[in-house]
Amino acid sequence: MSYSFEARGMSFVIGPRPWLMGILNVTPDSFYDGGRFFDKEKAINRGLELAAQEIDILDIGGESSRPGSEPISAEEELRRVLPVIKSLRPRVKCLLSIDTTKAVVAKAALEEGVEIVNDISALRADPDMSQVVAENKAGLILMHMKGTPQTMQLNPYYQDVISEIKSFFQERMATAQERGIKAEQIILDPGIGFGKRLEDNIRLINELDSFLSFGRPLLVGVSRKSFIGQILNLPPEERLEGTIASAIISFLRGASILRVHDPLAVGRAIRTVEAILATGHSQKKESVDFQY
Repeated sequence: MSYSFEARGMSFVIGPRPWLMGILNVTPDSFYDGGRFFDKEKAINRGLELAAQEIDILDIGGESSRPGSEPISAEEELRRVLPVIKSLRPRVKCLLSIDTTKAVVAKAALEEGVEIVNDISALRADPDMSQVVAENKAGLILMHMKGTPQTMQLNPYYQDVISEIKSFFQERMATAQERGIKAEQIILDPGIGFGKRLEDNIRLINELDSFLSFGRPLLVGVSRKSFIGQILNLPPEERLEGTIASAIISFLRGASILRVHDPLAVGRAIRTVEAILATGHSQKKESVDFQY
């Protein structure tokens, strides 16, 4: 599927090829690469490396949202991300997104040329965020999260995770549009790992097509997350294969944007899948029972 997407007065088509969003955490405490790119020059160099891997969006964040993480001030968040954005904007061709829940951080980032606001609170954390997005005609990612990063993994529970997230998306999209944000500016993210149990994450990936009725691109962030660790009993640094498998299934179920730490590897896997699928079914395949 293909979707029209608007950001900062520009129009794009997302799909049928999935877009890749590279992750740049300018933080000391993110769950996978916390501290690795906290230094400004290391962050800039990593951003250039990711951009060279043919990503479509570079997502820059200065505040960790890992389970149990503590919030930081807007001043500290700006100190971390603005020098990186200023350096990268004239040097990379991909779109830039700012991963923040603070309107003042989003506004400053947009003034430096960022095109998309990735708000994990879906406009709930800061009452001024809607106005900032609307006035700047920025792209907006609305993500589902139960609770906050500090509380989201404290015994999360759903009667029906699909229907609850569908209701959430419906309400959040309506709110955004009431506040002057066009539907074409919006991307939806079901929030894998954000207030979800293992069974919730697995069901969300398997039933992503449940959210296609909103007519907006679906972003999925599965990269090296804890549900993969639960399946494989492996730490984050050994979850690349699980990430690739999860990304492929997400793509096949309807994801249009894949947010990843390793875009080169994921992109190669997706291109291989697309090439195989493009050949069609030349002969009937027999089912195979895999033995472990």
